Amino acid sequence: MTQVLELQFETAAGKTAIFTIDAPKPKVTAEEIQKVMQTIIAKNVFDGQAGTLVSMSGARIVDRQVTEFELEIE
Repeated sequence: MTQVLELQFETAAGKTAIFTIDAPKPKVTAEEIQKVMQTIIAKNVFDGQAGTLVSMSGARIVDRQVTEFELEIE
């Protein structure tokens, strides 16, 4: 099973921007996540087509289970 941390922000254009971080550290806390998100907004680190990030809208860890199949390819 793999995990990703999704950081969700509202943009100046009223859209949602989502950043994913692979393999977040075990037992990451809401306070740590909030602090990082506030820093990203305050330092204006990212600026995309939807405008600058203006507020936090959420964060979550997503668990994925991947099952690969071995195929005989000729």
